[in-house]
Amino acid sequence: MPHDHHDLSPSGHPYRTDNDGPLTYWQQMEIALRELLIEKGILTAAEVSAQIDLMDSRSPANGAAVVARAWTDPDFKARLLDNAGDAAREMGFDIGVLHLIAVENTDMVHNLIVCTLCSCYPRNLLGLPPDWYKTRAYRSRAVREPRAVLAEFGITLPETVQLRVHDSTADMRYIVLPARPAGTEGLDEAALAQLVTRDSMIGTGLPRALE
Repeated sequence: MPHDHHDLSPSGHPYRTDNDGPLTYWQQMEIALRELLIEKGILTAAEVSAQIDLMDSRSPANGAAVVARAWTDPDFKARLLDNAGDAAREMGFDIGVLHLIAVENTDMVHNLIVCTLCSCYPRNLLGLPPDWYKTRAYRSRAVREPRAVLAEFGITLPETVQLRVHDSTADMRYIVLPARPAGTEGLDEAALAQLVTRDSMIGTGLPRALE
C-alpha cells in the first residue's frame, strides 16, 4: 500500500514525520503548537497542508528557471540585476518581503555567497540550503580564504579574476547569475535550466557543460 507523506497526528491533523522512529522533542513541540493553533481557530488543517505543499515546491529548479530566462532575454536580465525580487515575482516566484539581489559572474568577476551569522538563504528560489552552507567552517572560511574554499569545490580562479564575497542577512539574500556555458546558443529555456546547478547559484559551482 503506498505511503502518503501526509500522516495524521492523534487529533487527526496532518503532520509529516522524517522516519518511523520516536518523535524528537522539537517534532513533538511543533505538533503541539500547530494543533493548539488549529484548536484556537488561528489556522486550519487545510492551511497547514497548503503551506507544507508550498514549502515542498521550493527547489533549485525555481532559481534555474530564473537564470535560464536571464540567459535568453537581455531585458529580463537587466531587470533581474536591477531588482531581483521583482524579476522573480514576474516569473511567479513569491519571495515575500525579502530584499533579493542578483550578482553576475563574468570573465573578470566571480561571486560567492555566504551567511556568516547562520544560514540565510533564498529558499523560495533555491529550496533548503545544503548542509555545508550552514557549517561554521564554510561561514568563516568563505570570507577569510574564499579562493581556498572555491578550490576545494573544484574551482580554481586565475588571479586576474576578482572574487567578491557577499554576506547574506536576515532581510537581504543573494543569488548568483552564473555565466552561460559556451556552445548553448541553440538551446531553449527549458534545456538551459537543466544546466544550472544549485551550487552555481551560490558561487561554489559552475553550470553543467554542454555534453
